[in-house]
Amino acid sequence: MAPERTDTLAVTWVGHSTALIELDGIRIITDPVLHRRVGPLRRVASPVQEEARRDIDAILVSHLHADHADLPSLRAIGVDTPILAPSGAGSWLSHHGFTDVRELRPGEQASVGPARVSATPASHGSSRRPLGSLRAEPIGFVIAGSQTVYFAGDTDLFDAMSELAGTIDLALLPVWGWGPTLGPGHLNPERAVTAAARIAPRVAIPIHWGTLALPRPARDPRDARRPAREFAERMAAEAPAIETRVLTPGERTELAPRQA
Repeated sequence: MAPERTDTLAVTWVGHSTALIELDGIRIITDPVLHRRVGPLRRVASPVQEEARRDIDAILVSHLHADHADLPSLRAIGVDTPILAPSGAGSWLSHHGFTDVRELRPGEQASVGPARVSATPASHGSSRRPLGSLRAEPIGFVIAGSQTVYFAGDTDLFDAMSELAGTIDLALLPVWGWGPTLGPGHLNPERAVTAAARIAPRVAIPIHWGTLALPRPARDPRDARRPAREFAERMAAEAPAIETRVLTPGERTELAPRQA
C-alpha cells in the first residue's frame, strides 16, 4: 500500500550517505549502503532496518565510488527500481542488471511521482577504483515537492551552492568520511558550516560520518561522533538561524511545512 500523502517531510538517516526521504507520498533513498560490509569497510553503526529498503520509488546515486554505489545494496532494493544517476553511470548500472536508469547532468530534472528531482554540481572525484576508465561526474540532488530537500552526495565547496540560498527546507550535508583523514573533494565540519551558510536551509543534518570504518587494527580510534558534534557546535556559533539536527544511524526526523 502506498504511504499516505502528507506535506510533512520525514528523513531517516540510515548511515554514511544513505538517507530515506519521505515526501508527498513517495519514498526516495540516497546512495544506499545497506549491508555490514562494503569492500574493505565494515559498518560500525547499528544494522540497517528492513523498513529502509521497502517500497522505494526511486534511488539517487550521486557518484560511482564503492561506498556510494554499492551493487548488493542496489539489488536488495530491486533491479527494476528507478535509479537517477550522473552522466556516464548508466551503461555500468545497466550492465549489472538495472533496468530503469536515467542519467542526469547538473541542471537536468526528472519526475518521481509528484516531486521534481534536479541534479546539482558536486566537487568530487569521478572515477571508480580500481576501474579507472569508468567515470561519471559526481552530482548532488534537490528533491522539490511540498518541501525541498538538498542531498549533497559527496562534495567539497563549490560556487554554485550559493544559487540554492533560500530555496531549501532541509539540507543533508557530508561532514566527514570513514577514515582518520579526508582527501580532496570532501567537506569537513568547518567547510560544511560554510556550505550551510551559503545554502541557508531551514534545517541542516550532518551525514557521511560515524558509520563505516576499516577493520581492526586499522580502524580509526577517535570518537566517531566528533565530526557531527563539531559541526553542530560550529553551526550554533556561526549560523544560529539554521536549525541543526544530529541524527544517529537509523534515526528519523520530521519537518512540518513552512508557516504561511
